[in-house]
Amino acid sequence: MLAGLQTSSVKGGYEGVAESVEVEFTPLGAYMCLGLPLHHLANRHMHPDEVLGTGWSARTTEQLIAEPDWEGRWAVIDSALTRRMADASPPSPVVAEAWSRLRACHGQLSAKDLAVATGRGSRRLQVLFREQIGLPPQSVSRILRFQRALTLPSGTRRSLADLAALCGYYDQAHMTRDFRDLAGLTPAQLRTLADHAAARGGSPADGRLPHVFNR
Repeated sequence: MLAGLQTSSVKGGYEGVAESVEVEFTPLGAYMCLGLPLHHLANRHMHPDEVLGTGWSARTTEQLIAEPDWEGRWAVIDSALTRRMADASPPSPVVAEAWSRLRACHGQLSAKDLAVATGRGSRRLQVLFREQIGLPPQSVSRILRFQRALTLPSGTRRSLADLAALCGYYDQAHMTRDFRDLAGLTPAQLRTLADHAAARGGSPADGRLPHVFNR
C-alpha cells in the first residue's frame, strides 16, 4: 500500500500473524522516489504497482522472503528505492526551502509569511506544494502542529491548555478539533495511549519527523 499525507484519521489492521516492512518518506523524498505529483496520493491509498510498475510488489516481496535476516531485507529495500532515485528530478528549491522553514517552526508560520520568506507568491506556493508535497501549505502546517503536539515531551507543559499554546493553536478547543480530525481521538486519549506504551517499555517519541534520503 502507498499512502500520501492525510487530513483525516485512518484506521487499519489485519488478522493473524505477519511480518511487514514500512518505509516512511518525507514528502520531498516521496516526490523524488515515486516520480508523480503527490496530490495523486494525498488522502488516498493506492496499490504500489499503480505507481512503481506492474509486478513491483510481488518481485520485491519475493526478494524479501528469500533473505534470512532483517539486515538483508533492509538491503533489498535500500537497493530497490535507490534504483528509483538514480535518475530522479530534484524538488524545487523553493519547495525545499518552504518545507524546511515549516518543519523548523513546527507549522507555526502563516501562508502569507511563508510566501514572504521564500520570495514567491502564495498562489505559486500552492501549486508547487500540491505537486511536490501533496497538500497546500495550510494543511501541511496543520499536520506539523499536530505532530509537535503529539510528540512534545510531557515535562515541557503543565496542562492541555499549555500544550495548545506551545504548539501554536488558538486555544485548547482548536487543538482538540484538530486531534479528532487527524487522529480520531482527543489529546487526552492519545496521551493515555502514549503513557501506556511507555509503561510497557516503548521508546518515547522525540518529536522528529521520519527522514528518508536525508530530505
